[in-house]
Amino acid sequence: MMGVTICAIGRLRKSPEAVLVSDYINRFNKLGRQLGLGPANLIEVEDKTNNGISAEAILLEKSIPKKSVVCILDENGKALTSPDLASLFSSWRDNDKHNVTFLIGGADGIEKNLKEKADYSLSLGKMVWPHSLARVMLAEQMYRSATILLKTPYHRE
Repeated sequence: MMGVTICAIGRLRKSPEAVLVSDYINRFNKLGRQLGLGPANLIEVEDKTNNGISAEAILLEKSIPKKSVVCILDENGKALTSPDLASLFSSWRDNDKHNVTFLIGGADGIEKNLKEKADYSLSLGKMVWPHSLARVMLAEQMYRSATILLKTPYHRE
């Protein structure tokens, strides 16, 4: 099984976005077992000292599980189709990766040194999204990836 972790700056608390993220992660976990993917989980970290992007980078880096492929979400990253992301999950799993961790930075993004350490950079498009919606979109795409790999009718091409 290849675990999946979303590490994000800030807490969603009891927001509508938190409900959606939880729902999509639960859906992913149910389907993912059949695929050797999961469990997926969300780790939220917060820089309570307000020391900026460098402090956030330290918090994010500490939250990355060992032996993890690190994939940052960045507006300048690679924009993939949903089937491409599903293939990426499949490739990571088939190459015996223990975990993949998606990093979502704060308002100023992800610190340069942490970006350089990442194995992969993924874009959700050229538009800038609120971080709460980026989590929802990523969680939904994780679930969609599982449905694509299982050839369910959720994703229609």
